[in-house]
Order: sequence, then C-alpha cells, then structure tokens
Amino acid sequence: MDNIKPIAFYLPQYHQIKENNEWWGEGFTEWTNVKKATPKFKDHYQPHIPINNNYYDLSDNNVLEKQTKIAQKYGLHGFCFYHYWFNGELLLETPLHNLLANKSPELPFCLCWANENWTRTWDGQEKEVLKKQNYSLDDDLKHIKYLMPFFKDERYIKIDGKPVFLMYRTELHPNIKEASEIWREEVKKAGFPDLYLIRVENFERNIDPVLHGFDAGTEFAPDGKYSGEKAAKKNMLSYLVSKMLHKSSIKRSAKFTNKVFSYPTLVNNMINKPKPNYKYFRCISPSWDNSARRKENATIYIDSNPKLFGTWAKKMVSYTKNNFPKNEQFLFINAWNEWGEGCHLEPDEKVGYAYLEELKKAVT
Repeated sequence: MDNIKPIAFYLPQYHQIKENNEWWGEGFTEWTNVKKATPKFKDHYQPHIPINNNYYDLSDNNVLEKQTKIAQKYGLHGFCFYHYWFNGELLLETPLHNLLANKSPELPFCLCWANENWTRTWDGQEKEVLKKQNYSLDDDLKHIKYLMPFFKDERYIKIDGKPVFLMYRTELHPNIKEASEIWREEVKKAGFPDLYLIRVENFERNIDPVLHGFDAGTEFAPDGKYSGEKAAKKNMLSYLVSKMLHKSSIKRSAKFTNKVFSYPTLVNNMINKPKPNYKYFRCISPSWDNSARRKENATIYIDSNPKLFGTWAKKMVSYTKNNFPKNEQFLFINAWNEWGEGCHLEPDEKVGYAYLEELKKAVT
C-alpha cells in the first residue's frame, strides 16, 4: 500500500452491558436503535441493514476475527477502538479485553479515549448525564497504567516505537497539558521512547495540538463546518405530510426538525478546506445519518455513493503522501461500524462491499 495506513474508528457497543440495560432497557445494544430506524422523507435510506442480516454480538471474539479478514482484504491497516474510562470505571470494555487476552486476530489497533460525559442523547436529553467524566491528575496516572498492557501488545500501532493514543475531546480536560506530561513520563518508565498523542478535531478545531501537549491533530469526518447549505425540504415535507394523511387527518402542520445536507457538497468542501499550520491527519467518511439514534434533530447527508467516497479517499491519500513521512502516513476513516450514525465501511444490504472496494482502489 506504499506506506499509506488507513485506520477505521471502531464502535464496541454491539454487546449487552448492565449499564445500558438499566438506562435503555433489557437487551439494549447499538443494534436496538439501528433496527428501529425509519425513513424521514422520500428515498431516505433507512434502516441500514448489515449484509446477510449479520447483527453480531461483540462479546464473541470470533466476530472480530471475521471482521479483520474482511478489513485487511480491502486494504485497511487497522482499527482505532473507542475506549470508555470514567475515573477507573470502564464501559464496553469486553471486546478489547477479549482482544488482549486471545492475542487474535492479528490486527494492528490503537485506542481513542471517548472522554465525553455519557448522556441521554438518544432521547434528545443531552443535558441528562448518566455517567459523568471527572478529571484529576491522580486519575490520569491510574488511566495510563491501565493502558500499558495494550501499549505493550505487539499489535498495538506505534510510530517509531511510540504507542499512538487518541483523545476525542482534549479541550474538556482542565489540565490536559499536565496530564499529557504524566502519560509521557509513565510510558518512558515502561521502556517506550515516548507516546504519540493525537487530538480529535470534532468540536474545538484549529487548536495547535502542542498547546495541549499532543503531537498532532486529526480531522473528524464529516466536519459540520464544511457541510454547505441545507438541502431543499420540499420532498421531505411532502413525504411527511403524505404519511400523516394515510394515518389520520392533519390537526397541525407537519414539523421537520432534521438537518439535511448534500454529501457531494461536503466532499468537495472537505477536499478543499485550508491546511492548518500543524501536523494534521485527514479523515474520510462513506456517509452520515444519525437519525437511527435521534427521532428529531438528526443530521443527514443525502446522495452519498461509493464512487464519490472513492474520489475523496484518493485525494486524501495524495494529501497524506505529500504531508507526512513514510512512518506516519495514517488516514483515518469514520467509521468501520457506526451503524447508528449511518457511516460504516462494513458491508450492508444496499451496496454490499462497494465502499470497501473503493477504499482498496484508493490506497493501492
């Protein structure tokens, strides 16, 4: 692959945990929302159905082994697993612990600390906190010690011997610079030359990562700042009205609260966005539609297709080759399996393996 290393973000919420059973109902997994999704307007692609109706359970490590074979066949270098740490308490840790214990599959991987509060976002109640993230330097020390067995795993992704560790929202940590110094000191004590820290630019953008004690930033696609104008609502509203007419007489005007944008416009804007003056990895996404998770106020990109994704991928491969040395040529992808947000490389019933095929063309 000429040194290009595509890394897909990976959501582990496809197995039951006691917390989700308490918060959302017995048996809840990410598939619960995915299966309940319905179209919001004419020709709206919902629900997203995995190919062969493969609603897998990630408590079984064999699932990850099968996914690895597919990912590597189509040119992926590895996965970046979301990791949930709340002051020593873990959520959704089973797939990662299984991976560490089994030493299989032989898949390069790294971790991204998803350090937001856990809230009732899916009910539209973002302010109701279910699991709060409290920060302290003492906790940062405990955290890095917990991570050390992952860093020491021979499959863990490293740059010049430095374990690559991402943080979803560095700006939420009030003492992130001090935390990064603690982390670096501890990994050096463990025998590593240093830590390679990457901050994800999803909310607070254009912050020089060095100010937070980090080595680089990474784009997170789709970047809402580059969505362009909202798509026309005519077809959406007429579809909504027709559905209401079939059910009963309309007692009030139809209300459409979702934000709909053009995927082709997004791709063009993302390709042409200004380059920051610091080390900045790029990120691509096959599509985005989080209406499975949100009954209202969803963000939906229409007219996505594999060919256009392939064009975007080729442009970002070129950017990566031109802006990074060979040992740092990572291209992030959102995501392998974000089914509830409608952005998955993993094959579905609609287009099969088409997105993966386009990725393979781009990186080879």
